This record gives sequence, C-alpha cells and structure tokens, in this order.
Amino acid sequence: MNNLLIASAVAAALALPAVAAAQAGPTPAPSYAAEKCFGIAKAGANDCASMTGTHSCAGMSKVDADPNEWVYVPAGYCSRIVGGQTK
Repeated sequence: MNNLLIASAVAAALALPAVAAAQAGPTPAPSYAAEKCFGIAKAGANDCASMTGTHSCAGMSKVDADPNEWVYVPAGYCSRIVGGQTK
C-alpha cells in the first residue's frame, strides 16, 4: 500500500474519537414523564451536565454513583432506587 494512504487512514482513525466527543451534548428529554435522578449514574453514562459545573455534556461522568451526576428515570422511580436523589 501507498505510505500516504496508510498515514491518512491512521490519522482518520485517531481523529474519529475527538470528533465524536466534540459532538457530545445534553441528552434530549425523554418523551415520557421523567425526572432527573442524581447519584445513580454509572461512570460515563450520565445524561447531562454535572451539578458542580465540571462538564456540560452527557457521558462525561468519571465515577459511578457521583451525587452530582444524573440520569433521566420515569417519574416517581428515583425514590425507589438506592442512592437516588431528586435534589
């Protein structure tokens, strides 16, 4: 293969995660009745901004069950989940 073609393929493969991260944003509100449930999100699986202001996008939480990170759950369910808070 041509060295230029290989270099281009490697550059594209390395740039793809950066492009995907730049497009991350808040999760749209669900179509069902929902509430924000804090303290139950798995690392990297939060729905939007941290309450501390450390980030403003979905999927950027660093630790499991961070009390400042949230996910949408059906209305009324957060209080049923251990560690869940509606703040």
